[in-house]
Amino acid sequence: MSGIWGALNEAWQELRIHRTRVLLSLIGVAVAVAAITATVGLGSIARQAQMEVQEAQSGRPATIVFWASRTDGQAIEADRLREAFMAVAERYSIEYASMDYMMQQQVQLPDGALMVESRAVEPIFGEMHRVQTVEGEWFTEAHAAMLAPAVIINEVLWERLGSPDLRTHPTLELLGGTDRVAVITGVVRAEPWQREMNTGYLYMLADDYRSIVDPAMLANVYPNLEVWVPDDQAQAVQDVVVRDLRAALGENATVDAGRNDWGAWPQDPFLIMQLFVAGVAALVLLLGALGLVNISLVTLRQRIREIGIRRSFGATSGRVFFAVLLESVVGTIAAGAAGVVLAILIVRNDWLLGMMGIGSVDAPAFPVEAAVLGMACAVGTGAVAGLLPALFAMRVKVIDAIRF
Repeated sequence: MSGIWGALNEAWQELRIHRTRVLLSLIGVAVAVAAITATVGLGSIARQAQMEVQEAQSGRPATIVFWASRTDGQAIEADRLREAFMAVAERYSIEYASMDYMMQQQVQLPDGALMVESRAVEPIFGEMHRVQTVEGEWFTEAHAAMLAPAVIINEVLWERLGSPDLRTHPTLELLGGTDRVAVITGVVRAEPWQREMNTGYLYMLADDYRSIVDPAMLANVYPNLEVWVPDDQAQAVQDVVVRDLRAALGENATVDAGRNDWGAWPQDPFLIMQLFVAGVAALVLLLGALGLVNISLVTLRQRIREIGIRRSFGATSGRVFFAVLLESVVGTIAAGAAGVVLAILIVRNDWLLGMMGIGSVDAPAFPVEAAVLGMACAVGTGAVAGLLPALFAMRVKVIDAIRF
């Protein structure tokens, strides 16, 4: 241990003595580490953001969607369908089961009536689809017990209402069928296309929707039945739910099922992005390592007299080898730390996140694995770049000090 500590201390002293040379040689390493860390970090953040967008639309892996209808053209009563579906979910201990409707809802705004895309959901739908609110909160069981329907709207609709403070319990008038006044309990982020087209969107509870919609209209709306289960159980769950649901609804019922989540795709949709990021990162690291090796060899030739004198005072080949190698490693560790800090500052920049279509509020955290990879690359680069100069240094003899 004393020998290792002595070698480390000697390497640090050499870095202090030759700090100008070291600084110039390690700038490239710091930039390379910052580049690779930022590249991997941005790639991971972009991948996570795309996953969350995909899961918000189609559910997390594995989300199975069921559609039920009758072969005789008659509509299945909504209450009967929900009772049968929930009974099947309870029978097989499926914790995440939801019944929702896609529809259009007319609402009254200060500047007139507006038809908006809507979705009537169960409270558990938010967790199944990664729905996050930017104001207020997602539906809870308490909202189901409210006397007035609870709705969650997107930012476009909220801004058209004047961005009211949700603590004042603002309301939204629902038109069509039975006019009702709903309480706005939350606001979700507007999708880019909703921003571009100034399109509103709202969520309401499925029970509230069934209570206010015209029964004749409800008969023509086919709900989505969704379950979220572990990926390795998806096919088995799909088969038994289809079988039991068909049996519960009668011989005239037909039940279909399928998956739309990204986990069901034959190939990972984010594989190309990962390969591209890995290729760029490897190229950046290679360039940084080559630059460091070149500078180390050039500067070592200027230190041959110094190394020869140390050999004359009894320094062994092993001691010289590790001293030169550790100089490179210790220096790249410092450069790597600076590069990781720089990469974090770059990746967490609001302007850059905005260019990627990710808001700073909902952006995933900086991936720890990117920082660890950056430091590992710094240490590895220092070891590889210092190996050749260290081998060259251990071959220096006392007579070389006289020659140079």
